[in-house]
Amino acid sequence: MDKHPTSELMETVMSKVKEMVDINTVIGEPIVTTDGVTLIPVSKVSFGFASGGTDFASKNVKDGQKNPFGGGSGAGVKIAPQAFVVIKDGHVRIMNMEAPAVTTVERLVDSAPDIIDKVSSMFSKKNKEVETPAEPETEFVGE
Repeated sequence: MDKHPTSELMETVMSKVKEMVDINTVIGEPIVTTDGVTLIPVSKVSFGFASGGTDFASKNVKDGQKNPFGGGSGAGVKIAPQAFVVIKDGHVRIMNMEAPAVTTVERLVDSAPDIIDKVSSMFSKKNKEVETPAEPETEFVGE
């Protein structure tokens, strides 16, 4: 059975996206400076694609022929630098490239994981206090 043209469109788009985006796009090639510092770029890669098509009826199609096909596809790739891994004298650190949060909403989004952790730890402490009441202190007097 022959492949449908839509399938062929999708395969072509995906192979082209794969050519553009590989592991060296996310974790770049190390750069060694003259003073012995090694920099490894780290990027964020986002991509999307769409493909579609249809066979459409035509009055010009003769018996036994396939209907004409119309279709299209497209793809987009966004590569944004995120950080550098810096290796100097055996010490490793990460230099973030993102701009700091400016608006209140951005700060809230950035701090959401920390807030959730703190709130959940507060509730787990309260639940432990309620579930296990403190035992009365007893004092033993020596003989």
